[in-house]
Amino acid sequence: MKLKAGDKVGIVACSNAQPAANRTHVEKLLETLRQAGLDPVCSPYIFEKSRFFSGTAQEKARALMNFYSDNGTKAIFDISGGDLANEVLEYLDYQVLKDNAKPFFGYSDVTAVINAIYKETGHPGYLYQIRNLIYDFRIEQLSRFKDSLFQDGRALFDFDYAFLQGSRMEGVVVGGNIRCFLKLAGTPYLPDFSEKLLFLESYSGGADRMVSLLNQYRQMGVFDKINGIILGSFTKMEEAEEKPEIGDLVKEVVRNEAMPIVKTREIGHGPDSRAIVIGMPLTLEAN
Repeated sequence: MKLKAGDKVGIVACSNAQPAANRTHVEKLLETLRQAGLDPVCSPYIFEKSRFFSGTAQEKARALMNFYSDNGTKAIFDISGGDLANEVLEYLDYQVLKDNAKPFFGYSDVTAVINAIYKETGHPGYLYQIRNLIYDFRIEQLSRFKDSLFQDGRALFDFDYAFLQGSRMEGVVVGGNIRCFLKLAGTPYLPDFSEKLLFLESYSGGADRMVSLLNQYRQMGVFDKINGIILGSFTKMEEAEEKPEIGDLVKEVVRNEAMPIVKTREIGHGPDSRAIVIGMPLTLEAN
């Protein structure tokens, strides 16, 4: 993936609408992208028209499809989060998406869309929130963004990690937000877990919620199929220094000392977060 000056990029919101109070932030993001040399174009369905909703599921899906179908659009960035992203899945034409592959970025609730597109098309997607370009770590984020998207560098994608179990893992990455990924359970959009690396992160929730969600993955047979687990940031748990820590909870639920598990604080909901690519092979080894 390599963008160049003048490239048009689409801005969408497949999940909850941006509140009107965020309009200044969105304008700041658009200006930042323009200063970086890009030409951002917004979907008509970004801001709330009624509480939580920017438009119907069909309208949001059509806006995303329009950017995919437009040969002039070189990348698409979803700036939303919340609860509503999975409502667009049945209204996407996956053959069109497959025939018009382009980088699609989003995080949190958009986990459902990124993994569904990977499952249906085989094309990778990027777990990353482009709004990080205007937050506390904006200087570092913009530098990484330019390095990786304009120069094919690795600054946005390389992350520090530590092994909690094992010393090596290899496989194609699936997953994202621990809660939102489970929205695909029981649907045709859930990726096959065989020999995959499962990435999980969370913004909210304590140990009780994490144990509940982890047990759902266990009961689905996920931990019997994957090659390893990558744990990102679990923001509220880690801010509260909650015990047991997420790594201990995962080990307790997985119950397999041979399962490689790594922990990183560099991917998740934090404004300093880096990106991870869903649907691409990744190899991690202990130093």
